[in-house]
Amino acid sequence: MSQVNKPATVPPHRTRRNAALVGGVLTLLGFGLAMTIERAGAEEASRRLPAAATPSHEPARLQSAVFAGGCFWGVQGVFQNIRGVSEAVSGYAGGDGTRATYEAVSSGRTRHAEAVRVTYDPRVVSYDTLLRVFFSVALDPTQVDRQGPDHGPQYRSALFPANAEQGSVARAYIAQLDAAKVYGAPVATRIEPGAAFYPAEAYHQDFMARHPAHPYIVANDAAKVRDLKRFFPEFTAPAPVLVGRDPA
Repeated sequence: MSQVNKPATVPPHRTRRNAALVGGVLTLLGFGLAMTIERAGAEEASRRLPAAATPSHEPARLQSAVFAGGCFWGVQGVFQNIRGVSEAVSGYAGGDGTRATYEAVSSGRTRHAEAVRVTYDPRVVSYDTLLRVFFSVALDPTQVDRQGPDHGPQYRSALFPANAEQGSVARAYIAQLDAAKVYGAPVATRIEPGAAFYPAEAYHQDFMARHPAHPYIVANDAAKVRDLKRFFPEFTAPAPVLVGRDPA
């Protein structure tokens, strides 16, 4: 993966495969044209999907669930802006071993996925609603072992249910989307129960909120939060809930 010039507060070893591509496009085509092209792709993937036909039935206390949909910067940014979510932590799930680091996961050999652990109040937002928003704006669930410009098993689309109820609801919603043919291809999102979650390094947390002008965020992730607000204003929080206390 190519080296990325990060803000001074971010360690220089943080990498993204498409960094050189983003820089080249912005330089050769101009920022406005590049963003028009990127936005057109985002418009194809994002939409307001139907509510789940099989709703969740969860105890009236805080619950958690883990979602993977490519780079965790954008997935975290979406969930941090949903009403009823009290925490969204970037991390790693679904791999081998008893710990995970960015360097190891980025190799693709550990089989971990970049993921986000979401803590939420089901009295405000249900698991099936989180699934609905996730599939609507956070990713293209038809892609296999990639998401947008990022390639490898660490960028796969996956759900890591915390219990049998979540697993059942997730399977039912994926089947519902496939039956309705809402995409041009079957949903490739995997359901991987029983996976351990490992929080990512501090410099990954709240990345979208802290670095909204970073080229990767501008090109790949900012539209996801805009689409959340556009398609689901009733589920959008007035301000993001951050892991840290204040965005830079």
